Amino acid sequence: MAIPVEEAIAALSTFSLEDEQSDVQGLAVLLSAERCATSSTIEYGDVAAYRLSLGEDTKAINQLNTLVQEGKEMASLLYTYRSCVKALPQLPDSMKHSQGDLYLETYQVLDLEMSRLREIQRWQASAASKLAADMQRFSRPERLVNGPTITHFWSMLKLLDVLLQLDHLKNAKASIPNDFSWYKRTFTQVSTQWQDTDSMREELDDLQIFLSTRWAILLNLHAEMFRTNTVEDILQVLIVFCVESLELDFALLFPERHTLLRVLPVLVVLATSSEKESESLYRRVKITRLLSIFKNDPVIPAFPDLHLSPAAILKELSAYFQNFSSQTRLLTLPAPHEIPPRELQDYQRHYLIVNHIGSIRADHDDFSIRFASAMNQMMALKTSDGTDTEWSREVKGNMYDMVVEGFQLLSRWTGRIWEQSAWKFSRPCKEVLDSNHASTTFFDYEKVVRWNYTSEERRALLELVGYIKSIGLMMQGCDTLVAEALWETIHVEVQDFVQDKLDVMLRTTFRKKKDLSRILSDMRTLSADWMANSSKTEPELQSMHHDSDEARQNTFYPRPVAPTAAQIHCLQFLICELVSGGNLRKPGGLFGNSGSGIAVEDLKQLETFFYKLSFFLHILDYTATIGTLTDLSFLWFREFYLESSRVIQFPIECSLPWMLVDQALESQEAGLLESILMPFDIYNDSAQHALSVLKQRFLYDEIEAEVDLSFDLLVHKLNEIIFSYYKSCAASELLDKSFIAACEDGDKYNVKPLRFEVIFKLRRVKVLGRTINLRSLITQRMNKLFRENMDFLLERFESGDLCGIVELQLQLEILELTHHLLSKYLELDSYYLVLHEMQENLSLVSYSSRIATQICNEMRNDFLPNFVMCNTTQRFVRSLRGTHQSSQRTNLPSGKPYFYCGSQDLNVAYQSIAVLYRDFFGLPHMIAAVKVLGSRSLPGILRALLDHMSTKITSMVPKVAGLQEALPKAVGLLPFDGGVAGCQKFINEILTWEEKTELRTEVLRDLKEIGNALYWISLLDIALRELDTAQFMQTASWLGAIPGTDSQIKLAYTGHTPLTILLNSAANAVISNPAFPNPSSLLVMSKQAEAASLLYKSNMNSGSVLEYALAFTSAALDKHYSKWSAPPKTGFIDITTSKDFYRVFSGLQFVYLEETVLDPSRKYEALGDSVAWASCTIMYLLGQQQHFELFDFSYQFLNVAEVENASVSFTADRTKGSNFSQGYEKLLEAMRKARRLNNFVFSILRARCPLEDKVACAIKQSGAPLHRVKFANTVSAFETLPQRTA
Repeated sequence: MAIPVEEAIAALSTFSLEDEQSDVQGLAVLLSAERCATSSTIEYGDVAAYRLSLGEDTKAINQLNTLVQEGKEMASLLYTYRSCVKALPQLPDSMKHSQGDLYLETYQVLDLEMSRLREIQRWQASAASKLAADMQRFSRPERLVNGPTITHFWSMLKLLDVLLQLDHLKNAKASIPNDFSWYKRTFTQVSTQWQDTDSMREELDDLQIFLSTRWAILLNLHAEMFRTNTVEDILQVLIVFCVESLELDFALLFPERHTLLRVLPVLVVLATSSEKESESLYRRVKITRLLSIFKNDPVIPAFPDLHLSPAAILKELSAYFQNFSSQTRLLTLPAPHEIPPRELQDYQRHYLIVNHIGSIRADHDDFSIRFASAMNQMMALKTSDGTDTEWSREVKGNMYDMVVEGFQLLSRWTGRIWEQSAWKFSRPCKEVLDSNHASTTFFDYEKVVRWNYTSEERRALLELVGYIKSIGLMMQGCDTLVAEALWETIHVEVQDFVQDKLDVMLRTTFRKKKDLSRILSDMRTLSADWMANSSKTEPELQSMHHDSDEARQNTFYPRPVAPTAAQIHCLQFLICELVSGGNLRKPGGLFGNSGSGIAVEDLKQLETFFYKLSFFLHILDYTATIGTLTDLSFLWFREFYLESSRVIQFPIECSLPWMLVDQALESQEAGLLESILMPFDIYNDSAQHALSVLKQRFLYDEIEAEVDLSFDLLVHKLNEIIFSYYKSCAASELLDKSFIAACEDGDKYNVKPLRFEVIFKLRRVKVLGRTINLRSLITQRMNKLFRENMDFLLERFESGDLCGIVELQLQLEILELTHHLLSKYLELDSYYLVLHEMQENLSLVSYSSRIATQICNEMRNDFLPNFVMCNTTQRFVRSLRGTHQSSQRTNLPSGKPYFYCGSQDLNVAYQSIAVLYRDFFGLPHMIAAVKVLGSRSLPGILRALLDHMSTKITSMVPKVAGLQEALPKAVGLLPFDGGVAGCQKFINEILTWEEKTELRTEVLRDLKEIGNALYWISLLDIALRELDTAQFMQTASWLGAIPGTDSQIKLAYTGHTPLTILLNSAANAVISNPAFPNPSSLLVMSKQAEAASLLYKSNMNSGSVLEYALAFTSAALDKHYSKWSAPPKTGFIDITTSKDFYRVFSGLQFVYLEETVLDPSRKYEALGDSVAWASCTIMYLLGQQQHFELFDFSYQFLNVAEVENASVSFTADRTKGSNFSQGYEKLLEAMRKARRLNNFVFSILRARCPLEDKVACAIKQSGAPLHRVKFANTVSAFETLPQRTA
């Protein structure tokens, strides 16, 4: 069944194709190579229909406008001209015979460029002649009416401005005469073979004179003006028009104001140069008015990197116009570089945007709010029935006022940027205040741009660029909504004036003035819309002058019908004729003419309507006006400085758009970061200007290349800033709160909030006509940064010892939290995927990793040989007298600050915490290692340690045998009758190991490594138990685990858990209810819960890795049992045997304790408590604990000392007791300490590995220990661990 069209359309209207991207770019985001609405032309084709004798004037205006357009193209050609000579090849000496061919080729290349210069020469001559002829038409004595109109004034001024700019460019471009000299030289070489070159030489000489003469175009214009008839009158009228327009702010947009400022000094010079009436100008315009204008604007923008100065123009032209050279007051105006310091501060306050940014910000905020309110009213008006005519007219009138105000704001702001740029170019930086570039030679362009803007000035400029682009985008985005309102409002303004106000004037002021009444009637005839009049019929309109005042009020309904440009032009002309009587030369200006005979109130109404007419054209050409007012392309172009610096292009650091981007990045202000893409609109404007105005492809290519580099740098720096910010947030969140509380300035560890959410949503960034997914680029770079950061942390850990595992674990936790925070906004790769990738253990059958490999290598090469263990502190410390050289490590890699903790303060804080764990290895390090390694890599490390212990035990067998050979065959108990001294002498006679000192040292070293490994495994067991306990507490309630009667874990449900029971019952209920839409979801959840329950149940009965290690060691010792534990021959304990291991260790311990007493630091710092751990473990697993406790030399020595001390105390021989304590107290204390240590180790071993059961735990391949599984005590029983690699 087909869906009705209405329903389909209604359904489609509910869909939204918009995303959450904010408008962070301006209007100029698309490029177009063709003319469009922004190039509206005015031809005044319908002027002849109004029969106002303006045909000649209109024709002249069109001709002047055509010349203006051609002149702008000529100016673009001159501005973008680059020297061809630099690209010409130079022949080596070996090819001098081809010199003639080279000259010919060079001539052909340069002739194309010179032909364009000849075209400019011919055009300027033609334009000067036509402009002079046009001015002379209005300088005739009999000329009183029919022009020139205001539009004609502007056309004259614009053409004069174009001629001035061409002359200025010709004077400034040094490459043009340089190329011409090469062209003339090549012409001389190649023309020797040609015939009839006289005309070419004459043309060449004329071009040379044109190019070499400064201000040749203005001199030619002056000659044309005063050739046949003087034009002082029209020049003075133009000067008065310029002065009044500038003083009354009649120039509506900034380009018009800049045009007036540029042409005014030229007009003054031309008007004063006449011998006839050189002083008449200053009678009409006081010289103080001119001085005030020139002083207020000492710098005038001309081209993007070229400016004009009225003072400089006047001084230069005075050398060519003798009559003007007498105007000393004008010639003493200071140039921009001559401004005294006292006045310089005032100009700085005027030109620099940073001094006005506060008021600009307030104007922007106020206008944005009011414009949005006006738009809301317009949308409400669209949805209403439109019956309330008064409210509708009020809303549309308010919208018109807002558009006018918006245009004025944009014009004022963009003009400020133009003027600041010109001021900066006129006042280059003299000293570079940068220590990094103190001895570097800089380009001139760097002095006027890169080093000429302070950080505050760049920030203010970036903020203003954002305001201009945002207001322009806001106004352009509603063009279709406001177009009808603007047309209606203009229609209302025109009809209200011509139908009502002119009606009143005709009946009052102009009743008896037939000539003026005719003009008013003409105004009504050409612009009145009588079809909109709903209250009067045509007969009534013809007889309305006979009616009463009440009946004469015309009521008309506004229509969206705006007047044409020709109608506006004619109305302005008629108002001028009405006010001035056709004579603009009268004193007082246009509306200040008191001799017109018009009432003040009527004159005020005419003036107001006249100014409104001028703005109507800008309103009607809405898109073109916004495009002009938001065009900031001039901030990129630098053609003049490229030529003067003799370089192809400047570095990107000198580019003002990139400087603004870099300012936003470096400042890291929340308000500026959202405007980070606004400077790229400058590139868009520049590219559009290069293609549509300058029409130069090579400029577009240069802009495109810089944009590519700038965008890459932007993405790179932006990723670093984002990564650094979120890493700082993660580090601040994980920082110990007690550490922050203990700091006096703990606030510095809090991170200032920044808003990156808007940037994360940018999927459509438009640059040079291309659409870029910035979010995707940020995601790609962010994934790369995470990998680089993780690789850096692993390299840093690999370049240090095992004590750095805590720092690694802290950094990885920060990195994981950073990944979690960023994953809320970006689709990043999984953190554990990145971790496994950088650890090189992505394979499902891989049980090793970079961290595990590094730990194994460090354990074998550095930790076990060079660290000593302190049983009291449960820590390992590096031995200061280590005998084993560790492997050479690589230098610590140098990383960027954001690879640590983000900010410098947080880096210092975490370094302060990490340094606390850097000089030892203990339980915190082991917990960190377990967290970093995970259960997957632990079995491999454990197996490597056990294999290392087994290897050490095997290597100890011949060494211990060597010590056994030096012992007597029978060793009895120590004699008590000899006392302590006799026992010591007896033991020293038994232990004849003086020649086996090196062998004894090697045995102790091997025992230390075995002890270190055992204690390291015991710390691992403690760490695993802590983590298992925490996991059990989290999962016990979900698994239904409860305490049993025998202190064991008991499950409340057999085969099920509370969670699986709940989900199964819910799934069954859903299946039985057919109305449930998707029953499979709960079935899947129940199956997943069962799988999770099985997984966590299997980890509840976890065993002990220490028990596993002891069982493995026992199996390894069984192979050497016969060599270290001889069975008694009689079946009873043999108290005289010397071949058992406990006898060897007893002697080693006694000698070790004696040497420790003599030099406490030398031995203990080399061995620590690890020897006792290894020896006691071996003796316990060999079943020699009781033998050792009965027959150990140190234990017997302590017994003898106790007996002797007791006897001394009994005989009350105090002197002998004092000597006894002084001689042996240190040795006895060391023996007591050793006995306490041995007893502690034996107690641990009895608790963890009872010999009567011979049980241990096995380890699964996944790394989970199985709890106390009985097996035969053989090495084959431990094949569940990963095998040692070859």
